[in-house]
Amino acid sequence: MTVVVTAPADLDPVAIERIAEGAPVRLDEDLLDAVAAQRLIVLTALTSSERPVYGVNTGMGRLAGTTLTAAQQAEHQARLLVGRAVGGPPWLPAEDVRALFAVRLRGLLTPETGASADAVRFLADRLNDGFVPAVPATGSGAAGEIIPLSHAFQTFLGLGTMLDGSTAADALAARGAEPYRPGPKEGATFIQGTPIATAHGILRSRDTRQALELQTLAAALTIDALGAPRGLYRPDLAGPDTVLASVLQRVAELTAGGTERGLVQAPVSVRVGPQALAHAHRVADELNDAAERRLATPTDSPAFLDDEFISTGGFHAVDLGLRLDAVTAALVHLGEIGVQRTHRLLDERFSGLPAQLTPEPGPHAGLAPLHKRAVGELHALRRLAAPAALGALDTSSGQEDVQVFALQAGEQLRAALGHLLVITASELITAHQAHVLRGGPGAPALRDVHRRLGELVPPLGEDRSLGPELTALVAALRSGSSVLSAPPSA
Repeated sequence: MTVVVTAPADLDPVAIERIAEGAPVRLDEDLLDAVAAQRLIVLTALTSSERPVYGVNTGMGRLAGTTLTAAQQAEHQARLLVGRAVGGPPWLPAEDVRALFAVRLRGLLTPETGASADAVRFLADRLNDGFVPAVPATGSGAAGEIIPLSHAFQTFLGLGTMLDGSTAADALAARGAEPYRPGPKEGATFIQGTPIATAHGILRSRDTRQALELQTLAAALTIDALGAPRGLYRPDLAGPDTVLASVLQRVAELTAGGTERGLVQAPVSVRVGPQALAHAHRVADELNDAAERRLATPTDSPAFLDDEFISTGGFHAVDLGLRLDAVTAALVHLGEIGVQRTHRLLDERFSGLPAQLTPEPGPHAGLAPLHKRAVGELHALRRLAAPAALGALDTSSGQEDVQVFALQAGEQLRAALGHLLVITASELITAHQAHVLRGGPGAPALRDVHRRLGELVPPLGEDRSLGPELTALVAALRSGSSVLSAPPSA
């Protein structure tokens, strides 16, 4: 469905998710008229001002004190998009590139940037015709995002490459589009701000919510398969913590009606999943909230405010970088709990089932090798727990002496989500195998989930190579958690 934009605020996180997933954009003509009117004001201010305007009539970075001649200014905005394109692969996936374009589009629509209606239309047209440049995902040590953004927007000039390996010139020609020539300040605007970090905040918080749904389901399947006590999942045990109460309620609903084996106490990993999930929900929500605030904050430097061009610190995405790191840390803890729950399922002392969940222990290894795969994924996941956003160094001869590595934090979270998904899939397979060996109907809310899991990964009677089936399950889960359809919360 088309995203209709009548005001910058229409490009909220939900709209940006939709655009990232492929939705086209339609811009209101009144909004474009307002952008054009503001552009005239900005051009008047630029031509009438005798003061230096950073990146317009001066150099950038350490060369901000260098005044440009009129002839130099005429080429400067295009040159800004070329000389800083020093990145390389790995590239951002297409979804993330579309998201950064959508975030940048919102910025171009605001009066603080002073962009032209032509620039706005060109960017919207590229979203609508599937124009996806090759944009570096890592390797950016600037105070902002100038390196990857140069790669993204030099393609508007017909320079650089596309994600599919074609040249930008060919990609524009194939769409019947002439290269765009940025006017005064527009080249600087294209590479200012933090659209990639903001895109990470929006898309990775979405991905995290999906991962938490699957983790909740895995916890419920394990609780049910072990026949663990259910009383500790009562929502009123959350006290004033409404987030924890919601998670407890969900687990209680999913496991209601299952058999309890009379255990005095289940292992800690089986009991504390809701607390870890509640924390992860909170930090993911905080990340999304920070991205939403950043969408509404001027990030150009300079920004045009009260008829003045003012340098800002809007490029410093510490609010996103450290929250991306916080979500990664929360996922590491969930991975630790999931691997431990999986191990408890394999242990006959806790499960009351055949060792390693094989009908014939000894001749067959059962699911012990699958747990070892999960341990390997956890080992890789733990190494991502160190904050990526920190690590400032001098650049630009000391002019830029602090960075926040939000892009690296976003990529680290993307990797963490991938490792956690394999751990979750391993627990789902293990819990389903335990359910089959147990032989009872289990909790009613989980029966369709077990049916679907059995179709995707049939229970093991004797050892077989589970690698391809695990890979297929991970791919199915990545495509959307609805592949395992537990009933919604009441």
